[in-house]
Amino acid sequence: MVRVGIVGIGFMGYTHFEAIRALSNVQVSAVCTRNPRKLAGDWTMIQGNFGPPGGHVDLSGVHGYTDYRELIADPDVDLVDICLPTDQHREVALAAVAAGKPVLVEKPICVDLKDARDIVSAADAAGVPLFVAHVLPFMPEFEYAARAIRSETYGKLLGGHLRRVICPPDWSADMADFRRLGGWGIDLHIHDNHFIRYACGRPDSVFSQGLLQDGFVNHVHTVYRWDGGGPAISAVSGGIAASGLQFMHGFEFYFERATLLFEAGTYAGEWTVDRPLSLVNSDGTISQPDLDVPDSWCAAFTEEIRTVAASLEGNASPGALDARTALDALEICYAEARSIESGQVCSI
Repeated sequence: MVRVGIVGIGFMGYTHFEAIRALSNVQVSAVCTRNPRKLAGDWTMIQGNFGPPGGHVDLSGVHGYTDYRELIADPDVDLVDICLPTDQHREVALAAVAAGKPVLVEKPICVDLKDARDIVSAADAAGVPLFVAHVLPFMPEFEYAARAIRSETYGKLLGGHLRRVICPPDWSADMADFRRLGGWGIDLHIHDNHFIRYACGRPDSVFSQGLLQDGFVNHVHTVYRWDGGGPAISAVSGGIAASGLQFMHGFEFYFERATLLFEAGTYAGEWTVDRPLSLVNSDGTISQPDLDVPDSWCAAFTEEIRTVAASLEGNASPGALDARTALDALEICYAEARSIESGQVCSI
């Protein structure tokens, strides 16, 4: 049994709590929040950009703390799960690593690149498992695409394009100031950079155009480059859409023997699948691949945490949760900002 201590009970902490409830070999043993109502199990004030709002939670048998250091020291905590706002990750992650406790930290590791490098280096030096919760590869459509790219199921990947766009968010006070999040070029677009790094390998450079605000990327169009040749991959992402477009993501991938398409989003408050995952075959037919889609709003997070538990138990690799892969994704974000500012191709 992997016993988890969740630090930070906002939307992500609530999501991880609900995701863990579906696992028989993982349980929440402790939570940490400075909010007395949340410590008492009243999570009704929690709301995110997907899934239901929080409710009343039974925390009997769960240790409650207001100081993360006490949670880390709790002998009933095997894994420290950091779901705090991004600008609070460094201190807690380094403290958990110093205590020898495995860490799962919500993406991105940190906004500041040096802080992220420090955390990864500290975990490596201490031999402490460090996982970064990039959930996108666990979503059924993206999991299917990543597997097809990595296994060359339909031949080599020749090219592709990813889209991830939101309007300026108003559903969370923690997200109201984009500067604390590193701009949408980090908080939002890092999903695409991580997916590309995980599925296609580490690019060598990028060429980006976009919008900088106070030094942060708020909208970006990027072309990724691999020395010696590679797929022709591009992405667009940002937080400048009109308010009726709360969220949209999708992709198109062109293989030697097929094309894979997907697009969905929240438009005027309604979740709409514009194009379900579709396989355009070389014989001219179109089919919809069979996906194992559990009936749960947090199923992808359940699979994410299942992978963490399997890795800690020695039954699986970290896979998409590998900390070095997450650090590379953040490096790509910073290369994009340099490229926008300079108008030049920038190395990663």
